[in-house]
Amino acid sequence: MSRIALLGGGFSTDEDEVLDDWVLGHARSPRPKVCFVPTASGDAPGYIERFFDAFRARGCEPSVLPLFRRESDDTALRDFLLAQDVVYVGGGNTANLLAVWRVHGVDRLLREAYAGGTLLCGISAGANCWAEGSHTDSFGPLTHLPDGLGLLPGSVCPHYDSEPGRRSSYRTAVARGALPAGWAVEDGAAALFTDGRLTEAVTRTPEARLYRVRADGEAGAVEEAVPCRLLGG
Repeated sequence: MSRIALLGGGFSTDEDEVLDDWVLGHARSPRPKVCFVPTASGDAPGYIERFFDAFRARGCEPSVLPLFRRESDDTALRDFLLAQDVVYVGGGNTANLLAVWRVHGVDRLLREAYAGGTLLCGISAGANCWAEGSHTDSFGPLTHLPDGLGLLPGSVCPHYDSEPGRRSSYRTAVARGALPAGWAVEDGAAALFTDGRLTEAVTRTPEARLYRVRADGEAGAVEEAVPCRLLGG
């Protein structure tokens, strides 16, 4: 069983711990090893500190994988990643994230971890990276990025409701075929995919939504709201 979780929130954006608790609840171990991968932010120290502040006392074993000052050789890096129960990827620049991972072979190791049952998850760029393509501001203006690890079929658009232009730009990319049909995640929502299929959709607020967006065959796009369970409700 291989699983990916797309997050519209978590420790870096929310005051509560609802979405992160939901992630930990899907880990394969009662005291999971959780590795934060902050590549998309350039291994920003403040981001790493927030992760540790959020996860140290949460019944798990938190760690971080830095790549801009890498210390592990290839064997140690593989052993470390394959030992994780959860790999949690932070936000930032999706294009840079993918490039750095490929230089270090992390893309191949994450595929191996995914096949072995490690839960892969992340927010923003950390959600984009798992799909075949994504909607991103990696190059400045919002645009489509027909690139990703391809572990999740289709495309992903984060911040669907919170950043101006996201909704219309993503719908246009899907309508024109620049991106395949995919999943639009509003801030506060999250989705779990098992072996590439949606198996759970949740929100931390009553307003947050997850959408399936696809071309309508007439040069447009349609979005379908996915029923979500309110966490804690």
